[in-house]
Amino acid sequence: MSYEYRPYEERTALEQYKALLKDILENGQDNPCAMVDGNTGEPLFTRERLGVVTRFNILKDGAPIITERDISGFYKSAIGELFGFINGARTQEELEQFGCKWWKSWVTEKKCAKRGLETGDLGPGSYGAAFHDFPTKEGDNFNQFEEIVKQMKERPELKTHLITPWIPQYTIRNHDHQQKVVVCPCHGWIHFNIINDKLNMTMYQRSCDTVVGLPSNWAQYTALLLAMSNVMGLEPGEFVHMISNAHIYSNTFDTAETILSREAAPFPTLKVVNNHDSIFDYRKDDFALEDYHPKEKILKIPLGV
Repeated sequence: MSYEYRPYEERTALEQYKALLKDILENGQDNPCAMVDGNTGEPLFTRERLGVVTRFNILKDGAPIITERDISGFYKSAIGELFGFINGARTQEELEQFGCKWWKSWVTEKKCAKRGLETGDLGPGSYGAAFHDFPTKEGDNFNQFEEIVKQMKERPELKTHLITPWIPQYTIRNHDHQQKVVVCPCHGWIHFNIINDKLNMTMYQRSCDTVVGLPSNWAQYTALLLAMSNVMGLEPGEFVHMISNAHIYSNTFDTAETILSREAAPFPTLKVVNNHDSIFDYRKDDFALEDYHPKEKILKIPLGV
């Protein structure tokens, strides 16, 4: 499928990211959380805003790769992570084969043992398990992406092109039910809609760390929309991102303020440099950034674990 972005010089700098951070800082509610600072071990809290929506017309405005700080060093890892999940990856070793190494802090021996898992295993309730091997009462695993592509090609008019990352029996945690996932899926409720020969995608996210995680989420799901558009032979339309709980951790308030002090540039172009017939064949190096003019990197952003 051939399609073109609006020329970079005709794009306008958009500030949805800064507007979101500002809204959370000024109007959010503080709430305790179970996380601690990865460096100091100090307890953290979050400032939270409920029900946030952003929309991107990719070909008109560019790919939502943030420009307030340079993320060129890790955006491909985010893309690799998502395509790893689509292919069923659920261990640190499998994700590293797709170019994503940042799960190490979550799949330690201690964290995995707490959930009855082998070290390095994200668990049967993780993204890869849900997307590729969703359990059924019949006993056979269900590959959601494989079946949704078939459905979209056979019945493009349907409004049921929906994928879920949530397997309730592995994510619920109470006094008599052990959670079977190291981190309950935060993103990945994906709804495709085909309208006027364009593929549109809404991604619902239950929980979003807007300083650390959101830039990766926008990059990886933009890549998914572009790849799926190619597989379907359609032009990419809108990417709508809906967040239930958008938050900033207390140890990254200063980082958020730094980002707010910077001027945004127009969004860049995210190009698919290698087309594939199957969504399962896409990898991080099938994508490349052009016209990316960000501000400098922000190094050593404190993390919560």
